Amino acid sequence: MTHQAPPTPALPGGDPGRQVASLREILLLVRDLSGMGGNADADALLDEAATISSLYERASPVAQRRFDGQAAEIAAWAAAGVEALLATGVPPRPSAARRLAERLDESLDRLTRSLV
Repeated sequence: MTHQAPPTPALPGGDPGRQVASLREILLLVRDLSGMGGNADADALLDEAATISSLYERASPVAQRRFDGQAAEIAAWAAAGVEALLATGVPPRPSAARRLAERLDESLDRLTRSLV
């Protein structure tokens, strides 16, 4: 007989689709700061959020925990990156914002693929 820890209760606002949508909003902000433009199709973002939530519900508990951990890690370093960009009170260097945007975009792609 093996012992398994009970699943952790979902935190309010912890919907995986909402998490990805929030991270996409951060990406749009950073892209705008970099001069790359922050335009996005709102319907596409909603569709992605719904798809992510659906995939998450069908994923194994291990895949769900991996997704949760990756999403939390991305959110933490993205917040730190945005804070660093805005800390000086002057417009950030576009190259720094561009690097953060590229890394965030790559990380979000890996995160969403982790459920497929």
